[in-house]
Amino acid sequence: MTKQRRAEWLLVLATGFWSISYYFSRVCFEEMDVLNLNAFRFLIAFAILGAYYWRHLRGLTRASLRWGVVLGLVLVVTYVGATYGVKYTSLSNAGFISCLAVVITPLIELIAFRKLPEKRLALALLVCVIGLALMTLNEALRFASGDALCLLCSVAYAADILMTERAVSDAAVDPIGMCVVQIGVTGAVFLLLSVIFEEPCLPRTPACWGAALFLGLFCSGLAFIIQNTQQKYTAASRVALIFTLEPVFSAIVAYFLASERLLPRNYLGAVLVLASLLLAQAEPGKELRHDNI
Repeated sequence: MTKQRRAEWLLVLATGFWSISYYFSRVCFEEMDVLNLNAFRFLIAFAILGAYYWRHLRGLTRASLRWGVVLGLVLVVTYVGATYGVKYTSLSNAGFISCLAVVITPLIELIAFRKLPEKRLALALLVCVIGLALMTLNEALRFASGDALCLLCSVAYAADILMTERAVSDAAVDPIGMCVVQIGVTGAVFLLLSVIFEEPCLPRTPACWGAALFLGLFCSGLAFIIQNTQQKYTAASRVALIFTLEPVFSAIVAYFLASERLLPRNYLGAVLVLASLLLAQAEPGKELRHDNI
């Protein structure tokens, strides 16, 4: 097996971890509040990444530290939307809507930098909007609160993608060290918010312990290690295409583990959203960076 093929299979595995995180988050919500859970999983991930990449932390540059703090704060907003969203919507909707950063990114580029999307990308945006409406609008043509929060997650995540691209273009920035700082800042902020607004606690039952540790060790820890060490062996466009499998995996997990059954129009909307993601990634000559939840 070539290094590229091995790296791509490992990235598929990481995508699977992120996809199942929606289900395990809901399991943890039986005993832990949202902010508390995020603090737990990110601090566990920080401990793992910090131990694995301690040399990068020892030689951390000021630029890496600065960008890590900024991106960590952006990630807090992203996960507030993601985890509160999954609490108030279906797992399938959460998986699809939270993956829309790939399409929302060019919209931010258009607004902030007056950069017009290519025709193929504009078509992808139109298909995405139609699919999102079929998935999420109820009979009164309104978003559910959870759907709106997941959309907030996608917008914040798109901003994170653009800011990360700008950060790594700086020669003084160590991407790995910056990533570890980002995870640590995210965990610390969530812990502070949990102390202020909640009553922090550790998991109590074996089921919650298992789900929370899985989120920290695999969805945040191992998945980030895989992305940072394996992405260099394949093209960024192929990596982004692999990550579009996340909503598909999320829908499968929701069907088999949570017994979620959606209406036919919801499934049609999900197909259109996935088609828009694939269409956006199929744009020739354009590579998108995708930093995952």
